Order: sequence, then C-alpha cells, then structure tokens
Amino acid sequence: MSHTPMPSRRKTLQMLAGIPLLPLGTSATAAALLSACGGGSGGSATFKSVSFTGMAAPTLQTPTAMATTSVASSMKVLFDDDSTQSFNLAYQPFFITGDMVSDGKGGKILAGGYVDINNKPIIDATVAGSERQYFSDAPDGTSLLTVADAKVDGVKGKPVFAVVQFEYTTWAQDGKTDMYGKLPSPIAVLTLDQDQATGKLSLVKYHNVDTSKVHGLWITCGASLSPWGTHLSSEEYEPDAFSAASNAQFKAYSKNLYGSETAANPYHYGHMPEVIVNKDGTATIKKHFCMGRISHELVQVMPDSRTALMGDDATNSGYFVFVADKEKDLSSGSLYVAKVGAGFSIDPAAAAGAPLTWIKLGSATSAEIENLANTLKPTDIMTVASKDPGDTSFTKIVANGKTEWIKINPGMEKAAAFLETHRYAAFKGASMGFTKMEGTTVNAKDKVAYSALQNCEKSMVAGDATNVPGNGISIPKQLKAGVVMALNLRGGQKDTSGAAINSEWMPVDTKALLAGEDISADALGNTGNPNKICNPDNLKFSEKMRTLFIGEDSGQHVNNFLWAYNVDTKQLSRLMSIPAGGESTGLHAVDEINGWTYIMSNFQHAGDWGGIHNVVKDTLDPLIKANYKNKAGAAVGYLTGTPNQPSLKG
Repeated sequence: MSHTPMPSRRKTLQMLAGIPLLPLGTSATAAALLSACGGGSGGSATFKSVSFTGMAAPTLQTPTAMATTSVASSMKVLFDDDSTQSFNLAYQPFFITGDMVSDGKGGKILAGGYVDINNKPIIDATVAGSERQYFSDAPDGTSLLTVADAKVDGVKGKPVFAVVQFEYTTWAQDGKTDMYGKLPSPIAVLTLDQDQATGKLSLVKYHNVDTSKVHGLWITCGASLSPWGTHLSSEEYEPDAFSAASNAQFKAYSKNLYGSETAANPYHYGHMPEVIVNKDGTATIKKHFCMGRISHELVQVMPDSRTALMGDDATNSGYFVFVADKEKDLSSGSLYVAKVGAGFSIDPAAAAGAPLTWIKLGSATSAEIENLANTLKPTDIMTVASKDPGDTSFTKIVANGKTEWIKINPGMEKAAAFLETHRYAAFKGASMGFTKMEGTTVNAKDKVAYSALQNCEKSMVAGDATNVPGNGISIPKQLKAGVVMALNLRGGQKDTSGAAINSEWMPVDTKALLAGEDISADALGNTGNPNKICNPDNLKFSEKMRTLFIGEDSGQHVNNFLWAYNVDTKQLSRLMSIPAGGESTGLHAVDEINGWTYIMSNFQHAGDWGGIHNVVKDTLDPLIKANYKNKAGAAVGYLTGTPNQPSLKG
C-alpha cells in the first residue's frame, strides 16, 4: 500500500512510533516523544527514511540473553531537513502460552489452549495426578487489524485486534510423547487496548474462534492480513488421503478432535482458512477449498484484492497463484501453477532471473470443492501406484518427495486439481521441485513479491532421487541455509494454453535476493553463518520503511533471528534473537494503525535441542525451563521502542 507524506514532524514520529510503539507507555516516554517532536525546524520536517542498527548475536558470555527474547538493536528516522530521531528497540509480550488471561466476561481462559470439535478442553493426562488442558508452545501467524465501529468492554483507548494461530504443541507434559500434528490448531482473537498517547497495546480480552463449522484446523503456520482486513490462515503438510487410514499422526489428530480415529476426513485439511473479526472481538471463520490443497504456509493477496501468491512448504513444492473472480472474495476463482524456464539460480549475483509461465489447473468455487471433499474417496479421483505398473495409461510423477505412477479417473480432473493438487500439478508438467517454500510478501510500489526457500536441498539438487530433470529447478549442490527469492509482477500474461490471465500481479520471473551460507560448525555450534540470514521462513514487507523483515526457522543457527533488510540501501540488520532452540514466527509489519506503526513477532518451542546445541544446551536448558514454563510456553508479542534525543540539523 502507498502512504501520503506525513504533514509534520510530530505526526511522522507518531506514525513511526509504533515500531517504537512506545509500548512502555510511561509518562516519561510520552513526554520524551513530545519534546522530541518540537525539533529545530518548527515541526515542519517530514519523514524521509528509516534505517536499523543491528545487534550482535548473543554468546555464552551472556547466557541469559541466549535463553530469552534478546533485543539490542535500534531504529533511526531521517527527516527531509536531515534531522534524525533514534529509538532503542525492545520486546513486549502480551502473554506466554499457558497463562490464564481475561476472556472479557469476568473469567479466565488458557492462552493457546486446545479444544475439540465441541469446544471442550483436550486434556493432557500423560502425567498421573497432574492432568491439565493441552496448550501450544508454537504460536505462529498473527494479524493486527481494526474493525469499523468496534466496541469492546474494558477498552479505554481504541480497540485493536490481533488474530493469533497456534501451529502445534511439541511435546506432552511428560516430555516424551510427541504431539506434533496430533491436536487441532486453535486460533484466537486478542482485543487490545491502544493507548492513543503512547501507542501501547494492552490485552483486554482473549476469544477462541469456533472452528467446528470448518472441520477444525490442521497445522496452522504462517498468516497474512488481507487487503480488506481479514486474517488469512494456513494448513500445511496436507495429509495424504491415500494413506490416512494407516497414518498414526492423522488418526491421533482425529481422535483428539472428534473422539474417533476415523472421523476426520483428510480432504478437509490443507486448505486456506479466513478469519473475519467482529466488532465485539469475536470472530467467524471459513475455509476456501478452491485455492488448491497444498502445504499452505502463507498466502499473500496482492493490492488488487484478487491475486494470491501462496507459499507451499513441502518437498517437490511449486509456485501456486490463485486469481479470484471478484475482489475481496476468495470463494471462487482460478488456480495456476508455474513452470520455471531456463536460468534458475539461487545465487544473488546471477545476472537475471528464470522466467515463469503458468499452467491453469482449473476454476472452481469453494462450495463445489467442499462438496467433492465431503463425498469422494481418493480412489474415486485417481489410482496411485508406488511401483511402475507397466501400463502406459499411467503417468510417472514425483510428488511429496516420492516417485509415483498415477492415472486420473474419467471426469475427475477438477477433483484432482483441487483435492490432489500436488499430484495433479506434477501430472500437468509444472515445476514441482522447490523445497520448503515458506513465507511470501509483496513490495507493492516496485511490483515485486518475495518468497522464502527455507532449505535448498533434495528435490532442488541435480541427481537427487526427488529432482525431476527438465523441470527448471536444478542446482549443482545444496544450500541448506536457504534463500529469499524476488519475483517481478506484471499484467498481460497468458497461461500455457494461450488464454489470458485476468490479473495485473502475476509473477513473471524468479531471482535470488538474499542467500544464507553453510559453514562448518563454529565454536558455538552454528552451521550457518550467524551474520547472514539462515533458513528464512516468515517474510513481511513494510512499504513505509522500504524494509523486508525476515524471521528464521533454522536448524543451523543456535539462536534464530529476526532481520530487517532495506531494499534500497541493501543493509541487513539483526533486530532480535529468539531463545535458543526456538523459531521466529508470527511476523507482521503494520505500517499504520490509528497513527502508529507496529512489528509483531512471536516465537516457538524454545529449548527444542538439536545437534547444533550440544555446546550450549547444558547451560541454557535450566534457564529456558525457568523462563518458559518448563519449555512448554512461548511468547506472543511485538517490538517496542524508546526514543532517544533527536539529532537536529546544524
């Protein structure tokens, strides 16, 4: 979105304060801001740019910093009279999952708590005598938004809402029972009281969204805010309908959700849910079944309110785009998948990007695909063989990390396109060779989208069993540290059949923007260069700050980081360090809400140790246990800032 230049220094500082969010909200902080607004130019200077001064990565010399959300970065605002204002950044959580918070009705509710299809608590009974409701240690996608004429009891300033989804819980409380993907993901609306003097956000009400009408939610990961102000969720790692009956994870999910291992239908999951917040801080939810059943990580709708670029967090993933029939309505439209042309590279120094062309998979409404999901078995749609059947009516494909032979049943092309999307896209000749395609975001001014590839390995590497020769995605060796790709967006495109694509925001090429670097383990245990991005996941772009924010999901950095990359100056700055063993999630850059700017950030599974943590875990484990409920809790919050004295021209 574009922004009108700020009319005065005071207004500009308020607009940027949200990063400064000035959430500490003290009278001294407010007074410092107001005094800073005066300046030597009579308050007439206008905003020019923002830059960040990064922090050093924490080390074992400061173990407490490694065991929590550590922020030692700052932000500088430059005005057109060359004066500046600096802010020291900090982190402010709304809660730690497992806290009891206000339900807005005089009672308390468990933050991140799991409920079944009847909205009854799901109980963790793995420790006899200490039974408790399950709660998540993995908050993820977050959207900060407003609703016209909103009114919620207890709000003294202005009501602002944050929709937060909880991806999974890592372990049961016994520390031994793996719970990944075995619980239906909760999603909540937080009513926040926005102090109009300071920008501070305070939690007033926590509301669990009733997901029963959409069959519950499956592994909700990244999220985005739609141009029309709704929360676009996700369901990643769609369960394979052909093996669901023998899948222990999916059977446990069904048991916890419905009370039966066989009640859940795999075709109800792997779609794109949308949450609509009401004026009172409650919400409704719907699933869009017509956007492809893929490993939805994050959907970015373009400024036309119709075109959606979708992350596909899988092995043998692809670029998928959905073009809605109507603005602000994702319930019907057309689904496309990319074919990558010559020249694909993950080297940012490469001269040019690889061209993209688009295969149309089909057009549909959500209602008709949901009806197919309700009525069809997988064998009604296609036959899948794991070995060559020696029958020319079958087509060899590579999908979801496996080589298969498939035959689509007569008349089932639409069902295959929208319910068996990965297999059908491979069948149609799409470039299904990416690995771990995570967050997406858009730079509207430059008409550039950004897409994170957490790891560049397996199906991306020439010679690997899952790499498909000739699909356009083939690199000579793996880069586990991953890259961020940039995709130019244009109108006037046609699909591979020659039909016009009704969008001005279609990706036409893909080129590496930023890359991580694999290294031999350093003294701390990092196997990715700690001074570069590593395993990028969450992506969000701020138009006002011309900054791409990058959150890591890294098994190569001992501490994961949140980064800021200015697309004009090319400066990369480390803003925050996540507790060791945790993942940076919930990223959302908000240019303006009621005159304030915000950067939302959460984390997941602190102290989830891997081999890279052997040097640090004995020191950090007791600290993280003390900070985060024996490693069962995680934070939902945002970056804040305290202003320093301005530097005035002359």
